[in-house]
Amino acid sequence: MPDRGSSSELTRRRMLQGAGVALTAAVGTAVIGFTGPNGQSAVAADPGAGDGFDEVYQGRRIQGRPLAAGHGSDHSGHHGGGYQVLVDGQELHVMRNADGTWISVVNHYQTHATPRSLARAAVLDLQGAELLPLT
Repeated sequence: MPDRGSSSELTRRRMLQGAGVALTAAVGTAVIGFTGPNGQSAVAADPGAGDGFDEVYQGRRIQGRPLAAGHGSDHSGHHGGGYQVLVDGQELHVMRNADGTWISVVNHYQTHATPRSLARAAVLDLQGAELLPLT
């Protein structure tokens, strides 16, 4: 007949091992979620100087480009972090958050990792409506 003390110890040991495995899996999942395919941060992706885009998405032309230092948008209150996004030639006002994510005037409750994903989301949210200039 097994000793009660060793049976209890084995159960505690297995429980601690299981907790360690669960913690490792949880941390691994979080790390994978925060990194992109090349190992760089997906959330704080920096569009950089050469990361412009010009494409047709859902029948709408979306463009994005870094702005030269000192150049803002048509409005003095530009918060785009030196980046301009256009939908069918109309400026989509964007803002870069402290964590590196982006929001737009179309939906400022949903953050996006890149200006391109933000422009695509704006096209979906507009549902065919024209983007009007802010005054």
